[in-house]
Order: sequence, then structure tokens, then C-alpha cells
Amino acid sequence: MYVLDTNVLIHDPNALLNFEEHDVIIPMTVLEELDSLKSGKQTVAADCRQAIRNIDRLLGDASPHDIEKGVPIVRAEKAEPLGTLSILMSTEHSSTHVLPEHLNDNKIINTLAALQSRSPDRDLILVSKDINMRLKARGFGVEAQDYHNDQLIDDIDLLPQGYQEFEGSFWDRIPKVETAQRDGVTEHVLRREAGLENLTVNEFVVDEQGFIGRVTQSDRERIVLEDLSQAGITEREVWGLQPRDIYQAMALDLLMDPEVHLVNLTGSAGSGKTILALAACIELTVASRQYKRIIATRSTQALDADIGFLPGTEAEKMEPWLGAIVDNLEALHEDDENMSASVDYILSKVPLYFKSLNYIRGRSFQHSLIIIDESQNLTPHQLKTIITRAGNGSKVICLGNLAQIDTPYLSGLSSGLTYMTERFRGFRHGGHIHLQGVPRSVLAEFAEANL
Repeated sequence: MYVLDTNVLIHDPNALLNFEEHDVIIPMTVLEELDSLKSGKQTVAADCRQAIRNIDRLLGDASPHDIEKGVPIVRAEKAEPLGTLSILMSTEHSSTHVLPEHLNDNKIINTLAALQSRSPDRDLILVSKDINMRLKARGFGVEAQDYHNDQLIDDIDLLPQGYQEFEGSFWDRIPKVETAQRDGVTEHVLRREAGLENLTVNEFVVDEQGFIGRVTQSDRERIVLEDLSQAGITEREVWGLQPRDIYQAMALDLLMDPEVHLVNLTGSAGSGKTILALAACIELTVASRQYKRIIATRSTQALDADIGFLPGTEAEKMEPWLGAIVDNLEALHEDDENMSASVDYILSKVPLYFKSLNYIRGRSFQHSLIIIDESQNLTPHQLKTIITRAGNGSKVICLGNLAQIDTPYLSGLSSGLTYMTERFRGFRHGGHIHLQGVPRSVLAEFAEANL
């Protein structure tokens, strides 16, 4: 019997369907918490409403007796039911050892302990994203675990970096290659050899001899590498910004490619994620006019926080949260004679809009560049909601640092940024780069390494 905590249903409103043949139980206290959070335009409120609708759909017109016993879970119209869903009422506790019930978490744990005593032959497991609740439950004798359905990797170090680096010359390990020129581009066709098994489309190959290539086609037997000039890629200027290392150069190559519709940049604080994205976006809207507008949004520290009662428009309310965008605009024009005038001019000429995540649901952005800053604080479900807002001719740029997750129910493994990076690996219109180093300053680099 798997008992779901409220935060699991907020994290994934479809979690009810992911426990296969097992029995899923929703405590009455969880329904009350969902009810108290369902109102408003916040992202969490929408997730609560969806979870409530899923529970209602699965229970259908079942009688109270059937609900207490367990209603078979039907996942598809013609599929056989698998597992059951039931609602657990709070009951009187026969034992004198109970937690104080001034907290909802304690009410749930007490109810589960009573249920466990009535069903000693069944395995009862509390599923919660709250680490402290899991510790309290286990201390009280109730087994507890995290929700792992959307965790695609077991170690954050297994996340792809978007490139493979080789010592010496990359070509020393390649026994056979076919090289051809096509539309002014040099392409190398290689058979998959040892060390190349994990390369996918839009990943890069870099060696110590100066070779850099990008995978443009990939299947089980062969790889097609586009030969990139290291001098050309590292000396390329985008809105006056020149990459400081090969990693930033690879990121800019993906950002400026019109065939790559999703770019995911990760890295430590100060590695250049935001300034690279902003420079590319201004270049693509103002200079080349490939896109009509830039939509900038980010996850605030509390995912359920409204944008509040700050005066002004939605854009003015979002400016304190999106200060990083303005900071990087200043950095791009710090050498101008009048930096403030340059930034004001850019803000007046560049179609840059600040949007709150709370009000982005249901929108459709056509021919737009969508920057999602601090995306490590989003759940997989929330990130899916935002990415699916991208309409025809739009490009999504996700920026994040998995070492700086600010939300209590997410970790590096359960973050939507991790989930998306792994899910989109091999997608021919998507690319990912993990930036190295801290080019922001010597001080920032030392602090990142030693504090």
C-alpha cells in the first residue's frame, strides 16, 4: 500500500497512475491540503486542481464503501484495471504513542501507524518529497520513501555534459573515416568505435590538438561529425560578446543555430549562462530579426508565491526577480561611453518582455525566444507546461545550476532541469552544454571552489 503525501501530487499530478499493480491511498488530510491550495493563479494551484480532477475521474461514481475498499485504477479506455485507489479517513488511535496533531504531517503519520497496526500483513509505504516528514515517519515506525518515478538517473554526475573531451588527438583512435564537402561544410562519417558509444545528435567532440566537431547525425552504426574551425567558433562575436573558452563557444554555436529549438545551459554561478543567452537573443531579434520578441521568465524561490502587491504592471513586478537580465545587459555595454543610456536604449528597442510563471499557462508564443532562468527550481511537470508554450518558430533557452536548488521538495535528481536534459538527449532540434569554470571574476572562481 502506497500512501501519497500532498507534495507528491503537486510535484506530479499524474502520480496516481505510476504505482502499477499496487494499492494507492490518499489520506483525507491530503485532500484537505489540496483543497486549501487549489484557489488562485499560482502554478501550485493549477497542479492541485489537476490532481483533484484525476482523483475524481479515477473514483468515478463509486460508492463510499467501494472507495474505502479500493476502486480499481483504469489507465486507458480498453485497458484492464491495475491496482486500486482509496481514500483513508482519519481514525481514533488506540495506542497512547501518537504524535501531537497540531501539524497535518503528524495527523497523516498517526493515521498510517493506526492503519499499519490494523493490517500487519501488508507493506505500508509513505511516499513524500519532504525529507523531514520521511524521517519522522520512519522514526515512528512507518516506512517512507521519495517519489522516484521521474528520476531518470541515479547520480547527478551521470548527466550528459553536451560534449566529450579526448586527450591528445581525437583522430588517433579512429581507424577509418569518410570525409566529404557539402554546401561548404566538411563532414566526417565515422563508425561507432570504443569511446563513441554515447555520442548523440548536437553533442560536441573536442581534443587537445584543437579539433572540434559537432554530431549532426547519429544511429546505431555511424556518426556524422560537422568539422568546426576552433578559431572560427572561439573568435565569433555575438552582440559584442566573444566567448572566453571553448565551452562558451559551443554554447553560442547552439544558441545561434536556427535548427536548434531547445538549448539547455547548466553550470556554476558566474559561468556565463545568462549573458550568453541574452547576447544571442538580442543578436537574433535586433540584428538578424529571425525572431520577433524575447520572453524572459524565471522560477521565484517559492513556486507557489504570487508576484505580490508590488506596484505597477506585471513586467514591473517581475523586474526584481529578473535583475540578472538587467545586470547582464549592463555587462554587455560596460565599455560604452554611457552605459545607462545604452541599456535604456536597448530596453526601449529590443522587444524584451518579463513574464511571470504564474500567468504563462495557456499562452502560446510564436516566433519568440523564451529564456527560462533558474530552471533548476522547476518540477518536470512545471517545465513541461512552460516548454509547451513555444509555438511555431520559437526557441526555448533553459538556464540553471543544479547546485543552487532553492525549493524544499526538489533535489538535483528530481529537478525538472535534470529530467528535461536526460529526456531531450538525442533530440535533433535540442542541445545541452554544461559550462565549465567561473569567468565572472577571480574572486567568484575562488569562492565557488573553496566556500
